[in-house]
Amino acid sequence: MTEPQRRPDVSPPMRRLNPHLLVLLAGVTGLVLLLAYYASNRNPDQDKLKGSQVAGPQAASAEKRCASKATYDLIKRELFRRAAQMRGSDQAAYDKLSAYAVVRMENPVLESENSDTRAVNCSGSLALDLPPGVAVVGGRRTLMSDVDYTLQPAADGTGTVVLLRNADAVIAPLATLARTAQPAPQTPTVAPEANVVAPVEPNPVVEPQAPATPQAPDRPAVARPSFNCGAARTRGEKAVCSDAGLAALDRNMAAQYVRSMSAASPEQQATLRRTRDRFLSYRDRCPDNRCIGDAYVGRMREIRDIMEGRWQAPR
Repeated sequence: MTEPQRRPDVSPPMRRLNPHLLVLLAGVTGLVLLLAYYASNRNPDQDKLKGSQVAGPQAASAEKRCASKATYDLIKRELFRRAAQMRGSDQAAYDKLSAYAVVRMENPVLESENSDTRAVNCSGSLALDLPPGVAVVGGRRTLMSDVDYTLQPAADGTGTVVLLRNADAVIAPLATLARTAQPAPQTPTVAPEANVVAPVEPNPVVEPQAPATPQAPDRPAVARPSFNCGAARTRGEKAVCSDAGLAALDRNMAAQYVRSMSAASPEQQATLRRTRDRFLSYRDRCPDNRCIGDAYVGRMREIRDIMEGRWQAPR
């Protein structure tokens, strides 16, 4: 018998991979390798905000606090409070008047910020506009000064308090606040010839009045400066004795002088005495009360500068 002929081994044909599948697998593999690389080389601090990024919003917020209306209201109340304290009376009247005064601040600047105490130090050019019907010595109704102010949380946690520095040029004149004379209202006149009411020329400028403006402190009948008015001889002394506002400035300047002399070094005491004589000579040459008031304000600033070591002798 013949053996049946064996069939040769036939291998199944190889299936070719889909080229699209190969591209997809290569892409996935590359992505996995890329993620692994970045994960192994990652800086643990790279997601943290840098100091400038953290401070940016806080600095902007602090600058807004320096120039906010709430801050200006605090400054205004503090000015009137300290003026009433300097005057020694009329605190209630000053509190009411402060509601009708207006504080303007030009170029408010954030000087520094304390992150521990949350205090913000600012500076600016302040102008205080007084309400109608009141004025300080010399008839001024706008007071101006470059001031420094600090905003910080109140110790009892009730809100924010403001600390004012270099504001004597506003506070001292404000202590002389008094009502101004109001013009008598015009009434129509009757022409004698024809029993006809003659028209009255209208006032071209009518100053707006604040609603229900409280009365300013009246000037007392007798001014009481730091010296005996019975012995007043110079023009400056007589002017101070005839004006309660100037008398208040004189009392406060004299009190500041006495306190400073008791705490001063011998060299500072000599400077205080020497500059006092120059101040008195200048005051007595002043032509009007406004000049005298400015002289007292300047003298109080001079005393402070001498005690703080900032005073320089005029050349």
